[in-house]
Amino acid sequence: MPRPMPAPLCLVENVDGKLSAREDALRVLRTIREPVVVVAVVGLYRTGKSYLMNRLAGRPSGFALGSTIESKTKGIWMWCVPHPQKSGHALVLLDTEGLGDVDKGDSKNDAWIFSLAILLSSTLVYNSRGTIDNQALEKLHYVSELTEQIKVKSTSASAMEDEDEEEDAQFVQFFPKFIWAVRDFTLERKLDGKDVSEDEYLDFALQLKKGMSKAMVSYNLPRQCIRNYFPTRKCFTFPFPTAPENMTRLESMSQDELSPEFLDVTNRFMQYVFKESRVKTAKGGHELTGTLLSHLVQTYVSTIASGRVPCLENAVVAMAQIENQAAVQEGLDAYMKGMEQVQSSFPAELKAITSRHQQVNTMAIQAFMNRSFNDKDGTYLKLLSDAVDKEYVELLQQNEDASEKTCRKLLSELYAEVVKKHQDGIYATPGGYEVYRADRDRAVAQYRSASNKGVRAEEMLEEFLNEKCAEGNSILQADKKLSESEKKVHEEREKAVLMEQNMKAEAEKCQEMEKTLEAAQQSQKERLKQMEEKMAEESKKREKEMQLALESKLNEQKELINKGFEEKALFMRQEIDELKKKKEENSAFSFKDFIVPALQTGSEIFSNFLQYKTMKKAIKRGY
Repeated sequence: MPRPMPAPLCLVENVDGKLSAREDALRVLRTIREPVVVVAVVGLYRTGKSYLMNRLAGRPSGFALGSTIESKTKGIWMWCVPHPQKSGHALVLLDTEGLGDVDKGDSKNDAWIFSLAILLSSTLVYNSRGTIDNQALEKLHYVSELTEQIKVKSTSASAMEDEDEEEDAQFVQFFPKFIWAVRDFTLERKLDGKDVSEDEYLDFALQLKKGMSKAMVSYNLPRQCIRNYFPTRKCFTFPFPTAPENMTRLESMSQDELSPEFLDVTNRFMQYVFKESRVKTAKGGHELTGTLLSHLVQTYVSTIASGRVPCLENAVVAMAQIENQAAVQEGLDAYMKGMEQVQSSFPAELKAITSRHQQVNTMAIQAFMNRSFNDKDGTYLKLLSDAVDKEYVELLQQNEDASEKTCRKLLSELYAEVVKKHQDGIYATPGGYEVYRADRDRAVAQYRSASNKGVRAEEMLEEFLNEKCAEGNSILQADKKLSESEKKVHEEREKAVLMEQNMKAEAEKCQEMEKTLEAAQQSQKERLKQMEEKMAEESKKREKEMQLALESKLNEQKELINKGFEEKALFMRQEIDELKKKKEENSAFSFKDFIVPALQTGSEIFSNFLQYKTMKKAIKRGY
């Protein structure tokens, strides 16, 4: 990645309850072309969130800690650093403002901050203090409001209500890993007198209670949401890092001054985040770079600012449109740069141009594929194909023009002596025709033996001989040495020469047409091949996304059955069946039904080009 950021930048500004994306931070993201692992931390204000993020960044300070009851982080701050364990990846750390800040007094604003942290991250760290009890879970009420804050699919208002339950079930496919970091934990982790792990402690805290009373529904709701929405849950319980009187200078304290137990948990937390946090993906399983993440930030923040609900599907569509347009330009730039070498050698033989075209066309498609995604109907690949074909046809025309210019110049130079002799009257004497024909044939032979004439060599010679036909006939008829019968023989011989040259020119043209169409067909095959590979790759990503969600739901259903929640398990069965159905539909998807029709017109430009050439030649001949 580019030079690491020396300090965090504000990514999402929160001024008077209004959110906006900061352009300076977005610019930094756009420079990151590597995949990004995004870790966001949320939690109540003044719970020490920023300290953990500074440790993940490998710095003692950076994100503001503060030492008073005032929340130091406003909006969402970002720090991009090279990933310490994954080469070629960037680690993007997002520190959010504290939830429940009394000065702010706007729970709706808190809900949007919480939702943005989920939407932008691949790992979400929820930071709290004390214990995971009912009060702690009640403070995490934002999780039970997510169906109002986030939509998976774009739906009409009339279909919204019917889609709510399905949307709820799909969250697990797209939501980040969940880590609960419990700070200043002083209790013994024991259940029924037995020591339990941190994860078992979290699982116990998230257990549901039977009953349908209002109190039971309220008790179960946040627990059920956490279990349903987050496919992976992990817990770390941190003891006090130091004595209470030293907490105000935590940022400046050396590790030797901190509790060994606290450092041990901190190191385990860091290693888990580094090892288990996956690359951020969009809906459909596409891995995001920093550039793509910048588009996602802009889309979600502008959507929230306009009063609408962020939609994962809409965000992917908007992001794909921006990236695919850039991918088309990137592919075209790669093609044009790759063809510069052969362009500088015009006039060139068609074989050299088509060979280079096929090679560079493959490079252009690969450059496009590396950046594009979600181009399901091949719209953007078609745009690139048309742009490349247009550029290729333009190069073919330039090569023809260069060939014509070279051939005309060469013929003019070789025929200069004949012109001079004709002007001096050398051919006007008896026997002058034989001298003329010998001089002309010598110039033609020299022309044929010359190299680097290009693709129009025979056509230009045919045109030249036709132009000189009247001149030769005039000299023939004026030659008093020849009888009328001999003149007739020479006339027939000249016609035969012209006919032979015409056949050579036609053969040259047919060969050019065959090679041009062959190159077009080869380009088409290469595009389809690479698109098929791309679609298969994206299909695998979607299938993996669905499989993880399915496994999570199956595990949750099994646990519900074991705990006696048969009704909830039965309801979850419907969600599981729906996931299985979508997985089967994804497996049955045929890219050819979408891509082939879009690319079938790929040779139109070549056909039009060849038709234009045929018509142009006919006009020249006066047909």
